[in-house]
Amino acid sequence: MTTQRSEFGTALNARRRAQDIEYLQSDPEDIDMIVIGGGITGVGVALDAVTRGLNVVLLEKHDLGFGTSRFSSKLAHGGLRYLAKLEVGIAYHSACERGILMEVNAPHLIHKLPQVTILGADTNIVQKALIRMGYLAGDMLRIAARTSSKTLPRSRFANKQRTLELVPTASREKLVGSWVNFDGQMVDDARIVTAVARTAAGEGARILTYTAVDSATGEVVTLTDTLSGKSMTVKAKCVVNATGVWAGGLDKDIKIRPSRGTHIILDSELFGNPTGALTVPLPGSFSRYLFILPEQLGRVFIGLTDEETPGEIPDVPPTPEEDIQFIIENINRALDKKISRKDVIGAFTGLRPLIDQGGNAGTADVSRRHSTIEADNGLISIVGGKYTEFRLMAEEIVDEVLSRRNLPASGCVTRNFPYVGARAHREFRDVRPEQLHGLPQSLVERYGYEAPTVVEAATLSQPLAKVAGLDITRAEFEYAVTHEGALTEGDILDRRTRVGLVEKDRVAAAPVAREVLQLHNLG
Repeated sequence: MTTQRSEFGTALNARRRAQDIEYLQSDPEDIDMIVIGGGITGVGVALDAVTRGLNVVLLEKHDLGFGTSRFSSKLAHGGLRYLAKLEVGIAYHSACERGILMEVNAPHLIHKLPQVTILGADTNIVQKALIRMGYLAGDMLRIAARTSSKTLPRSRFANKQRTLELVPTASREKLVGSWVNFDGQMVDDARIVTAVARTAAGEGARILTYTAVDSATGEVVTLTDTLSGKSMTVKAKCVVNATGVWAGGLDKDIKIRPSRGTHIILDSELFGNPTGALTVPLPGSFSRYLFILPEQLGRVFIGLTDEETPGEIPDVPPTPEEDIQFIIENINRALDKKISRKDVIGAFTGLRPLIDQGGNAGTADVSRRHSTIEADNGLISIVGGKYTEFRLMAEEIVDEVLSRRNLPASGCVTRNFPYVGARAHREFRDVRPEQLHGLPQSLVERYGYEAPTVVEAATLSQPLAKVAGLDITRAEFEYAVTHEGALTEGDILDRRTRVGLVEKDRVAAAPVAREVLQLHNLG
């Protein structure tokens, strides 16, 4: 049952993938668990299982973080929204998991973010009072979750001057100040997926992208290596379906009710380079908000929608023009300088995998609780849930699988398990803080204590030169291929670096991606 760590350590690359494909072709009989799906839930399950001593294989049809997991608001939410719906359990667990992520698992990838709700003409007195009560409840959640106030300070009032320092373009009409709450913000959601996958790989899990599952039961998976076209059948003691909104493709009895979440992308300079997230209540709602979120690469994201999206589920959902107009119209109520359609330089849309529970409630009111479902053929699926709770979901589903299959394994350890790049991870314990000095700040923010290794591993010329004039280096493009499992131009641009979110940046950066791929014989 005990798995062996790979000679590659935490590195994912084409050579490691070829070795793992060869292992599957050998008709192994020692696989304990196959996980289908390389989003945040799937990689979370793989990490939980492998750190209990199980031999784990993860299969992903496309690339790590290809689906919903790269299209979130990039927030590690504390669960305030769910208190308003009296879903106290979800709120509490979200606050606990946020604290674990920020203080133990990934302190280098998630930082505090001031969420600013202005006290001005855009909100009525009831909304102002409810927001303050909600933020106080959020403080209590943080305390209950035992998250340090050094990690997430208590909520507070900010005067007009401080408010405009945080969000310079907030509407000044009747502005007296703001309520400020602190939540967690990811450097990037797809980067968290990659970090968890690589951490699992470092413990011996086999992480295989571009392997499409054609069919699956509780013990047998038929798959195709989409890079070579070869098909094979692989057996395991248990199989977990963690394909999110696409779960019904492997278990026809699962009914998913997709909810569309859209964000638009604009230049940060247009908003005075905010350091806080402007939080705007939607008219007529006490639980839905729009956010202006300061992001990496000199951008801000504004979102998000929550619209039911019936019908066929595409690999990459298109962004409807009506969503863009909805966001612009509603966010302008809270801005001193209005934005227009021409200011939008990009957009992205993800589909939340909500369970169809029947009834006529809108998707905004459908529970985000996760569920474990076992098909007649033994395939076990996990559906629903929230990004922030992925570690807890993984712990619970692995517990459930071990119980149902009567598999021996040790207890869950992921609550105290640092991810690759964290100072406490065993690969980086010898890295001294002063080794980070002199490196680009954006590089350190994306890699933590792994940043020196990113530069040292580079073999291409001018490793610290910027790509497309953005705060991202050529070394990071190469590291995506040598250590983060990127195999294609899209892997580099759209999921490892996120440059591809803005089309003009994508075009400008593509030559560097092609240069790296050719350098490593992948072009």
